[in-house]
Amino acid sequence: MRSMLLLLALLSLGVHAEESDGPTPCDNVETDQQGYDCSAYNRSTSETEMNESYKDLLDRINSQFPKGSPELKAFTDKLKIAQDLWAKSRDADCDVYTVNAAKGTKVYDTAQNDCRAQKSDERSEFLQSVGLE
Repeated sequence: MRSMLLLLALLSLGVHAEESDGPTPCDNVETDQQGYDCSAYNRSTSETEMNESYKDLLDRINSQFPKGSPELKAFTDKLKIAQDLWAKSRDADCDVYTVNAAKGTKVYDTAQNDCRAQKSDERSEFLQSVGLE
């Protein structure tokens, strides 16, 4: 299980390594602790990017529809509901993903971080792809 988690951390490194301007905790991952640090970094980076994508979509919606319009309210309400449902689905999926790891262990935390990073990356891509035509 540890080698699998280390491999996942290394694979997720490729997603965020090119976005970094300097060294990251994912440089030269060789130990379980470094794998954990990398997974935490990837989760944080992915969640930040996803939150920015969400805010960018809200900005696009607000610029597309007149302030106070029923269309603006409907779109933002649906987006907020979808985001809440996505978060619940993410949590459930990551619980399934980590079912064989003992909660409170670094193996569990690393797996949760990796899962949440992957899910946040996927959500960012979706949010960025939403068209407003």
